[in-house]
Amino acid sequence: MTGRRVLQIIRNVFLIFAALFGIFMLVVVPWFGTNIVTTFTFHFPDPNDGKTPQTYGLGFQWIRFNASDGIPLSGWYIPGPAKPRGTIIYCHGKNRTRIEMLPMAVFGHLLGYDGLLFDFRHSGMSGGKISTLGYQERLDVEAAVRYALHSENAPHPIVLWGVSMGAAAALMAASETPAVGAVISDSTFLSFRQVIVHHVHLFFHLPSFPIADEIIYWSAWRGHFRPSDFDLRKAVQRINPRPILFVAVRHDPRMPPWIAQELYSLSHSPKKAIVIVPGYRHGEGFNSGREPYEAGVRKFLASL
Repeated sequence: MTGRRVLQIIRNVFLIFAALFGIFMLVVVPWFGTNIVTTFTFHFPDPNDGKTPQTYGLGFQWIRFNASDGIPLSGWYIPGPAKPRGTIIYCHGKNRTRIEMLPMAVFGHLLGYDGLLFDFRHSGMSGGKISTLGYQERLDVEAAVRYALHSENAPHPIVLWGVSMGAAAALMAASETPAVGAVISDSTFLSFRQVIVHHVHLFFHLPSFPIADEIIYWSAWRGHFRPSDFDLRKAVQRINPRPILFVAVRHDPRMPPWIAQELYSLSHSPKKAIVIVPGYRHGEGFNSGREPYEAGVRKFLASL
C-alpha cells in the first residue's frame, strides 16, 4: 500500500470521526438536554417524603382540579385558623413535589394563612407528560388560584410562594391573574434563555451557540411557547404595583443573588422586599437560612 493511499485512509477515518463527533455535539447532546428540560423524571429526595400536613398536626383535605388546558392536578388544602389572614398557594421546584413546600406551609399556617399545596404537571400525583420550567406551569398556578377562590372560598389576599421553577410559574401566573395580591419569589431566573445558557455554561463550560440555542429552540417547541414570551423581567413589570418578596441564597451558583436583585429593581411596589439568606445549595434557602428567611416573610406578609 502506497503512502498516498495510507494518507487517504487516515483522512477518511478522521472525517468519519469528525462527522460522528459533530452529530453527537449538534444533535445528540442538544436533544439530551432538551429531554432533561422537558420530559426527564427524577424525584429529588426530600426529608419530608411520606409526610403530610397531619404529621405536623394540621388538618387538610385532598383536592383535585384541572388546568385550563385539561391537565389534572392534585394537592392538599390546609384550612387556617377561624379568621385566616389570607391564602398562600405554594409552588414547588423542578424534580420536586408539593412535599418540598410542606415546611413553608407549616410556617404559613403558624402565621394564620390558609394553604394550598399541589403537584405541578409532570410531577408527583398530577398528570401531564412534559415540563416547561414554569411557562405552562403558570396555567397550573392559575388553576390553583381559581380552585381556592371558587371551591374553598379562600380569603384574600392570595399570595403565591414559589421556589425556583415554582417561583417562575408564580411570577408568570401573577402577571396574568389580577386576583393574586402578592408573590414570594425564591431563587428564580431572569428568562428561559438566560437559565438555559447559564446552566449549559455552568455544567458543561460551553458557549450558548450552538448547543444552548438548540436546547432553547427544541424545548420551547416541545412546550408550545416562544422563548421570548418566557421572561420573568417582563412578568415583574406586569405585576406592578403589587408587592413581591425576592429571596436568594447567597452562594447559589445556579440562581445567584444578582438575579433577585435585578428583578427587585424592576418592581415599583413600595412594599417590595428582598432577602439574601446564607447557604450554598440552590432552592435550599428555607433550610440553610431559616431565621432570616422567616423574618423576611413575616415582615413582608404583615405589610400587605
